[in-house]
Amino acid sequence: MKITKVDVLLLEEHPQDNPNWSPVLCRVYTDEGIYGDGEGAMAYNTGAKGTWSAIQEYAQKIIGMDPLDHEVIWEKLYKSTFWAQNGGPTEFSAISAIDVALWDIKGKAFGVPVWRLLGGKQRESLRCYASQLQFGWGDHKESLRTIDEYVHAAELALAEGYDCIKYDFFTYDEKPGVNFTHEDTTRLLSPRVRNLVVGRLAAVRETVGPDVDIIVENHSNTDAQSAVQLAHLMEPYDVFYFEEPCTPNPKMNKYVHDHINMPVSQGERLYSRWQYAPYFENGSVQLIQPDLGNCGGITEGKKICDMAHTYDVGVQVHVCSSPLLTAASLQLECVIPNFTIHEHHVYNRFDYVKRLVVNDYQPVNGRFEIPDAPGIGNEISKYAFEHGIKAEVK
Repeated sequence: MKITKVDVLLLEEHPQDNPNWSPVLCRVYTDEGIYGDGEGAMAYNTGAKGTWSAIQEYAQKIIGMDPLDHEVIWEKLYKSTFWAQNGGPTEFSAISAIDVALWDIKGKAFGVPVWRLLGGKQRESLRCYASQLQFGWGDHKESLRTIDEYVHAAELALAEGYDCIKYDFFTYDEKPGVNFTHEDTTRLLSPRVRNLVVGRLAAVRETVGPDVDIIVENHSNTDAQSAVQLAHLMEPYDVFYFEEPCTPNPKMNKYVHDHINMPVSQGERLYSRWQYAPYFENGSVQLIQPDLGNCGGITEGKKICDMAHTYDVGVQVHVCSSPLLTAASLQLECVIPNFTIHEHHVYNRFDYVKRLVVNDYQPVNGRFEIPDAPGIGNEISKYAFEHGIKAEVK
């Protein structure tokens, strides 16, 4: 089997509630009529166009190769492109998109889901959490500001059967139209800011009770000093884990870890096992969040998860792109022994996200079933091909 062509799609639909949303998808074709789909996880904020271009350049290097040789191809892309060594979001998102597509091809070629190729399911379904409730929990993106709005989002998620929810309480100020900036969230926090953030957490905890987990997401908006200050104030509210409390840096993460009393997670902005290694070695994370769309794909993601297992570190694969990567993530998470929980991002409830793929997988009662179709279990939709900016490499 040989790779004959790669299509790379950039979706620039700029939905009104999420104008920076630009998913990057790819399809790898073979001479046997089998194709596989992948995605680079640069759909939000900036960087999508760079990834779209990088996939095109990387695709030129794999034309004529055997798609079943995923290790050979991965090493070629990593070593022959110079800039990929030691990671980087654009380069690694390109490698990741191609790698996921190759695993999709492999599953289809052998007529089995990817989880079978990875070693078999440890579990039949996955516990998942309702993610990013500061955007609401509906069918479009909102900007929650009042305590009543934060509480209502939690109530909506619990009504659907979730027993774990996640907020970034630091995204929106209570003032209409005002978002927090680094001037608000770094250095030692002002009384107004810390009381607002902790007040939101306290109200949500009172609403959901003691049997629901709450993840606090900071997107590295705090620095090491403000993260420690905030964590001490959050301790009474039983935080499941504190996600990206500071800029991804193993020494600063170690400082935060050693000065607080709650589990710490990092990972959505770490690329390759080499960038994860220092966190394992210094014991500063209890949970990692590799994104299969930017950590190096399924090939590298599995290695990262296995490394984490040797240090008793749990895994929650980061999922914040289209449902294509949701399907790929489920394939890996059901296999690894150190799986902790699956992220179900609110974006995957939106029509402009769901229409990019054929299958709309959604959790039921806070749990995800594992796709059993050959490959990753999902594929790019006709809509995406008709509305995306397509580059063809052959």
